[in-house]
Amino acid sequence: MVVTQYIFLVLYSNKKREEQAQLLEWLNDAIQYKQMTIYYQKQWAKHNETGEIYTMGAEALIRWIDPIHGYIAPDKFIPLAEESGCIIPLGKWILEETFKQLKIWEKDPRKCHWQLSVNISIKQFEKDDFITIVQNLVNKTCCNPRKIRFELTESLLIKDLKNSLRKIHALTKLGISLSIDDFGTGYSSLAYLKRLPIHELKIDKTFIRDITTDQADVVLVKTMLSIGKYFGLDVVAEGVETKEQYEMLHNMGCCYFQGYFFSKPSEEALL
Repeated sequence: MVVTQYIFLVLYSNKKREEQAQLLEWLNDAIQYKQMTIYYQKQWAKHNETGEIYTMGAEALIRWIDPIHGYIAPDKFIPLAEESGCIIPLGKWILEETFKQLKIWEKDPRKCHWQLSVNISIKQFEKDDFITIVQNLVNKTCCNPRKIRFELTESLLIKDLKNSLRKIHALTKLGISLSIDDFGTGYSSLAYLKRLPIHELKIDKTFIRDITTDQADVVLVKTMLSIGKYFGLDVVAEGVETKEQYEMLHNMGCCYFQGYFFSKPSEEALL
């Protein structure tokens, strides 16, 4: 019985490695031949005086629809891109495309005020030339860096706090603002908040999903909103999918939202 289980595990492990190797080959081709697409999910704000809900910006989200194998989910290929290093050329391409898109929005009276949020990977941020690449792209596209917001994870920020602080100061000097993505799922200490010039917290969707039924999530979200208010930060609730979730968040004092209740990610032409 033990031998049979061992053989099964070996075969399963070999199959997984083969699948990952095949996926990596497809991924390299997709990056080389620019088969990726940028989708955008709108971010919404509630006007303090009028109560009106309006679009304040959008988050750029990478999508891969392979011409042969169809849609490949981000949670399948992004970890592989990180592990293999493919995230470096992919991340640079995303920056190029989103900066160009932001420049186009500047000429659209409906979108000219929008802020554009872009996720930055750990390996991308750690590269010595990251700031230089960003500066060169800003100069090349002539986009307004004050409308760019980079989303960074907590683990990225505290991995090397001194180096993170140096790069973040360089980005804010360019005019780019910073957001902590998936806030509450990472580092347990909040001491870094007082040291880093962060502008926004994004409450992870795992805390929003059961907010109408789980009192623990209610307490956690209220705490995060209070932290944001104390530090003078915008707080965006991600993964808002129902009217009940929205109304509950609004009653807690949340003013910024993102999720399917408001809009799904779509190609730029459909925004």
